[in-house]
Amino acid sequence: MRDISLVRILPIEPRVPFISLRFVAGILSVIAVIASMSLFLTKGLNYGIDFTGGVVTVVDFGDAPPDDVQDFVQSRFNGAVVQNISQPAGSLIDHDYLRIGLPLQPEEVVEGASAEESREAQTDAQQVAQRALVEALQSEYGDVRIDATETVSGKVSGELRRKGLIAVVLALGLVLAYIWFRFEWQFGMGAVVALLHDVILTLGVFELFQIEFNLAIIAAILTIVGYSLNDTVIVYDRIRENLRKYKKMPLAEVINISINDTLSRTILTSVTTLLALLALYILGGPGLRGFSFAMIWGVIVGTYSSIFVASPLLLVLKLKRGSRIDAPKDGESLEA
Repeated sequence: MRDISLVRILPIEPRVPFISLRFVAGILSVIAVIASMSLFLTKGLNYGIDFTGGVVTVVDFGDAPPDDVQDFVQSRFNGAVVQNISQPAGSLIDHDYLRIGLPLQPEEVVEGASAEESREAQTDAQQVAQRALVEALQSEYGDVRIDATETVSGKVSGELRRKGLIAVVLALGLVLAYIWFRFEWQFGMGAVVALLHDVILTLGVFELFQIEFNLAIIAAILTIVGYSLNDTVIVYDRIRENLRKYKKMPLAEVINISINDTLSRTILTSVTTLLALLALYILGGPGLRGFSFAMIWGVIVGTYSSIFVASPLLLVLKLKRGSRIDAPKDGESLEA
């Protein structure tokens, strides 16, 4: 039988001129980043109830949800989000549930009310909206069962937004410190710029398609940061190794050789990760679709940035062959 494995298809010693393409890639990246930031200022993110506040109700119709239920709910409740919840394989229940999210409801402002009274008024407003939803569903479709109800207040949603932003910024800061300690400051700056590039482009896709942005997407972004960093460190490690090996070779050529040396590993890792994520996107149901989509996009962008952003930035930052790079390891031979 003929061997068609990806390892045999990839060239043993690829010599793709990545560095000569850095200007084209740089222009494309700058355009994409500016477009993402413009979308943030114009369209903004489609925040889920985790970040806006509101009430989420899980509804069981006793059978497959009616085809028109989404239009029915959204016509009566502005900003409502309706999602199917698929049952796992082997479950005794053979039909989907519905997850219906209503946005934060405004409460009546009572002059002189205490903070505790304001919180109670806000909770009451959510409960009134939830009861109105259940009554509307029962009036239209008969008896329905409410399996779960979750309320997120405006204060909690604001706190979640703040902590999500802190988590991303802290992750980028720790990455900078780690890479700076392990390599040189130019490597640290290159890695952080590449990670910012990945995060901004991921947010841009969510802004463009108005996909719901919730806590699961924050988890996906942090995972993307880890994945992209791992890719970047592999390339950086080979660059450092080749800087010791090829003492007189121009820096641009050393970087290009290093990217090509790690290309097979990068492609194999990305393809196998994407296959798993595609299965999750197709079979995981609506609840995991946003997370898996963010991960798929993040793997693609992270692989691109490791090659076309993080590595060429070493040339822009004028990496010098310092003592930390040039010092050979025990038993290591140097080539001209």
